[in-house]
Amino acid sequence: MIRKFLASLHLAVVDRKGVTAAEYAVLAVGIVIVVAAAAATFGTKLSDVFTALGSRITVPPAGG
Repeated sequence: MIRKFLASLHLAVVDRKGVTAAEYAVLAVGIVIVVAAAAATFGTKLSDVFTALGSRITVPPAGG
C-alpha cells in the first residue's frame, strides 16, 4: 500500500503538465491585468483619436 502511494507521489512529481498549465494561467492573468490597465489609462484618449481620425477619413475635404 505504501509502495502504491509512493509510486503515485513520484508520478505526480515527475509529471510537469499541471505546472505548465499553471504557468500559462499566471501568464494569461498578467496579460489581462496589463491590457485592463492600459485600457483604463488610455481608453478615452484613444477613443477620441480614432473618432477624429474616422471623421477626417469619412468627411470629404472642403473645396475638393
